[in-house]
Amino acid sequence: MSGQSVTGDVSRTHRHVFPRAVRFADIDSLGHVNNVRFFDYLEDARLEMFHIDLHREGAAPFRGLVVARHEIDYRRPLTFRADPVRVETWVTEIRPVRFTLDYEIRDGEEVFVRARSVMVAYDVQKAAPRRLNPYELSYLRRFAAE
Repeated sequence: MSGQSVTGDVSRTHRHVFPRAVRFADIDSLGHVNNVRFFDYLEDARLEMFHIDLHREGAAPFRGLVVARHEIDYRRPLTFRADPVRVETWVTEIRPVRFTLDYEIRDGEEVFVRARSVMVAYDVQKAAPRRLNPYELSYLRRFAAE
């Protein structure tokens, strides 16, 4: 991923924050979180953002989202620790059928990972992409970069 594709300049007020524990099972033989495990961290943050948080608000969770693309920059090694890291997620682009999420996995000012996912709204019954509905668009705008 190019250095320009993900920035840390978006207002923190528009970020979804998910505290993620570093599990012993995440650690590889080199003593840090294995690069593939970071995709689990991103998935856990999306699950919280699009399902669990909405359920807690008494709202309907998103249904039928698929990942079309992932990009990830590994910035610093993350080792086992007692305190969780923060997976911060925000929306950088919204289109009729897809949207883009940017992420940082961080602890205070230290950034371990920067990543991006392109998500596509998907109709499971038709096995085809679908348009985002007004409810989904409104929710995504809560986390949109200015």
